[in-house]
Amino acid sequence: IMPKQALFSLFQHKKMLSILGLLVVFIIFVLPVYRLVLLSFSAEGSVTLANYSTILQDSATWKVVQNTVIVVAGATILSVVIGVSLAWLVAYTDLRAKKWLQVFIILPFVIPSYISTLAWTQFLGANGLFVKLFSFLPFDGQPINLYSYTGIIFVLGISHYPLVYLLSVNVFRKIPRELEQASRASGAGNAATFWKVTLPLALPGIAGGGFLAFLTNLDNFGIPAFLGIPANISVLSTYIYQQVVGFGPSAFARAATLSVILGVIALIGTLIQWLLLRKSKRIETTAEDRQPRYYLGKSKLVIEVVLWLFLALTSIVPFISMGMTSLISAYGLDFTLENISLKNYEFILFTSSKTKEALVNSLQLAFITTIIGIIVGTAFAYHRIRKPNRLNKVTEIAIGLPYALPGTVMALSMIFAWMQPIPGWNPGIYGSIMILFVAYFTRFLILQVRGSVTAMLQVDISIEEAARVSGTNGWAKWRKILVPLLLPGVLSGAFLVFLTSLTELTVSSLLWSTNSETIGVVIFGFEQAGYTTYSTAFSSLIVLLILLGFLILFLVQTYWNRKVAKQS
Repeated sequence: IMPKQALFSLFQHKKMLSILGLLVVFIIFVLPVYRLVLLSFSAEGSVTLANYSTILQDSATWKVVQNTVIVVAGATILSVVIGVSLAWLVAYTDLRAKKWLQVFIILPFVIPSYISTLAWTQFLGANGLFVKLFSFLPFDGQPINLYSYTGIIFVLGISHYPLVYLLSVNVFRKIPRELEQASRASGAGNAATFWKVTLPLALPGIAGGGFLAFLTNLDNFGIPAFLGIPANISVLSTYIYQQVVGFGPSAFARAATLSVILGVIALIGTLIQWLLLRKSKRIETTAEDRQPRYYLGKSKLVIEVVLWLFLALTSIVPFISMGMTSLISAYGLDFTLENISLKNYEFILFTSSKTKEALVNSLQLAFITTIIGIIVGTAFAYHRIRKPNRLNKVTEIAIGLPYALPGTVMALSMIFAWMQPIPGWNPGIYGSIMILFVAYFTRFLILQVRGSVTAMLQVDISIEEAARVSGTNGWAKWRKILVPLLLPGVLSGAFLVFLTSLTELTVSSLLWSTNSETIGVVIFGFEQAGYTTYSTAFSSLIVLLILLGFLILFLVQTYWNRKVAKQS
């Protein structure tokens, strides 16, 4: 009887833990979104459609929605065209130095979008490097105005095409070359083979990358804020921000309603992606063919020069121009020896208390979010892979929900959830730096979960079984076996969480308060106030920190891989 009672007690214990875990997940990840939607249907204490009626009858709303559709659609098309073209060239042709090409292709996505925007505005501005480069030519180059629809679409598209590239290049490599050879053998030319064979088979990757670019363009706050607000061009992400900071008796209700509309647009994009994937043909093979399928011949050098010029103009030169602006003593002066000064960096590093506080705040937020994310995310990933069940799948969907939502929607849901978690009780989380900790953890945990899941899938369960047979279990199993094998993959996810948290702007723009400003908020504030030399100096420092972080991650992973290889 006793063993049965103990077994029943253990079952009940595990059941209670599962219920408790599910409750925590619901409170942290689902409840904020539920309260946001509920507020959009509430007015004067009753459930009503009055908010939607008011919003949808306002001509300004439809103008903002129109702007959003134009900007997001244009930027997504640009991202898809560039991303797919580069993916095809890297996957199918005999271009040289493909590893270095990929580094520079990914760079625009790694750098925060609001910093990229500053770089582009300085590069193409009246005193920018673009005009100076044209001064060496027989004809004059005119500055390009990025404070327009075209400018917003261009910077968004250039910033997010790496997403399309990353999801497309491996799909191209997995397409069996025999199918393409059979198509050409039956009389189809290269163009017909591409449109009838290659493109349909690559559609899952292209659609996935295009959908990610669509969501990222829809979610993006920094680029439309830096370029659109001065030009009086509002999209939904910046319009929601303006509603909240404008306060007023119905500001939060209007913002909540607009957030639901923004979420509906995201769902429409998801539906389009689903329809594309439904009609696409799945590739049965999982092996990647990295051998060239097209040899460029005499045109290879020309294509390589054009490609490297494009990458230099999109990944390097704008940041050089931003760095040059950060070194001039006053904005508008020419970049000459007598105008070069380090006083902007002196102000950022030593004089301004705001920048020092922002740097400390962002580092603390990123570090704590990353450490907690590693522990929670890896533990969940272990149970998700080793003990798969319906509960784990539902939990993963709930954890991923905040990241799938646009940042402004997520920020508003945090306000409504933590201003008064229980009616009449304010724990003091909203209005302090704690709300940023909660928001970052809620939004970015899924990045660590995905990184840890990928790492866990590479560890065969037979290794754990062998350890269990030899008496190694519990913490000893993790310390001696799992941690060494999982560390490179876990660190990749952790670095992504750290980098995203360190440079976050969208959520922080609505949740920051006095003494809890972050790097993104301070750079945005400098630019809005006209202190361009300060914003470019601070941005240049952050870019250097990001590149240093990548170097450290690369060295740590290289060292750890060599250490594990020696032990095995």
